[in-house]
Amino acid sequence: MEWSRRSVLYKRRIMQWGGGLLRTIFLLGVGYVTLYPLLFMISASFMNVSDTLDATVVWLPSGLNWFNFQKAYDLMKYNTALANTIKLVLPCVALQVCSCVFIAYGFARFKLPGLSVLFALLLFNIIVPSICYMIPVYVLMTDLKLINTYAQFYIQALLGVGVRSALYIFIIRQFYRTMPKELEEAAFIDGCNPLQTFLRIMVPNIRPAILTVSVLSLVWYYNDFSTTGMLLNGDYPLSVAITSVGTTLDSNMQYLTGQAISADLKILRASILAAACLIVVLPITAVYALVQRHFTEGIERTGIVG
Repeated sequence: MEWSRRSVLYKRRIMQWGGGLLRTIFLLGVGYVTLYPLLFMISASFMNVSDTLDATVVWLPSGLNWFNFQKAYDLMKYNTALANTIKLVLPCVALQVCSCVFIAYGFARFKLPGLSVLFALLLFNIIVPSICYMIPVYVLMTDLKLINTYAQFYIQALLGVGVRSALYIFIIRQFYRTMPKELEEAAFIDGCNPLQTFLRIMVPNIRPAILTVSVLSLVWYYNDFSTTGMLLNGDYPLSVAITSVGTTLDSNMQYLTGQAISADLKILRASILAAACLIVVLPITAVYALVQRHFTEGIERTGIVG
């Protein structure tokens, strides 16, 4: 009997140890696949010509080579592109969050004829890729004479049809549904009308959802290339300006010979592109690092359906 108990205990320990080992291997594999592009980008961005040609240099360059960052910075016209990005992203995020908060409250609390049909269309809009209606949007903005202006993005965000607006409306609606209706009933008893209840009771209580949607909207507007590249013919933000680094580097190879010969620049082409990607990613990464805890909390609370 004692031997059988020990055997069972040994088997349990082996199973626990084996399960922990498998989980560790799995997490290491997923972490490697996830972090490999970022680590490669950081490593490649600091490599010089000799590091690139040296087969023994894979991850750690011989030194910190800032030439790649300087060239990427100049080719992108980084200051101008960053200013355009701020001018595009911040107003769009503010307008989109305001419109989505307002629209989601109507879906969550009001009972109107045909509201379920409208909500089904909203869900359909989440499923359909944005590329499917890019041409109608382009034609509409051309007819309104808004092409190549930032006003077209502001108007779309304000009307609740900006980048991923349907998803944000759905997220905030789910958050509204977690809130007890007794809060609104108490406000009505105290003399608040629906608008006052919305502004004084509901909006202050959905700050985690607002923060979550704000971060998502910021990231998607910051990274949006297809819509921005199609509707703008100049004054490009970073998401579009980064695409000009490779083509400009190739076409102006003879001009960029102040610190390296043309052949060296061809060798450093991948490193310059990696440096360009890194300086584009850094601003949005810094913002996410600052709000990560609150963003995670909002995501968790949004998943609770009342």
